[in-house]
Amino acid sequence: MTVRLVAAVAVLVSAGVHLKLWFDGFRHDNVVGPAFMLNVVAGVVIAVLLVAWKSWLAPLLAAGFGIATLGAFTISTTSAGLFGDHEKWSGGYVWAAAIAEAVAIVAGLYAVSRERRTSTPVREHSTVGS
Repeated sequence: MTVRLVAAVAVLVSAGVHLKLWFDGFRHDNVVGPAFMLNVVAGVVIAVLLVAWKSWLAPLLAAGFGIATLGAFTISTTSAGLFGDHEKWSGGYVWAAAIAEAVAIVAGLYAVSRERRTSTPVREHSTVGS
C-alpha cells in the first residue's frame, strides 16, 4: 500500500501543478487549456483509485498518466512543439511536475509488478498415474 500512496501523491502533485498553470493562463489556450484540466481531473481520479481500488489496473493508470504527461511535455520542448506550444526545461513548476511524473511511472510500474506477482495463482504440478 505504501507504493500506491507514493504513486497517488505523485499523480496529485502533477495534477496540482497543471491546475496552477491552468489558472496562470493556460486556460486560454484552445488545446492545451482543456488538456491541462483533463490532466487535473484524471490525476484526482487516479489518486482516489490507487487508494480505494485494489486492482493492479490503478497503478497501471498512474504509470500511464506519468508517461503521457511527461511525454507530452517532452514533445512540447522540441523544435516542433506541441499544438503550437513551445516549452523549456526551466522553472520550479516544470521540475516539480517532471519529477512527480517520473515517480508516478516508477511507483506505478513497481506496484503493478508486485501486485501481479503476488496475485498470480500458483499451479500445482500433478503426477497423474504415479
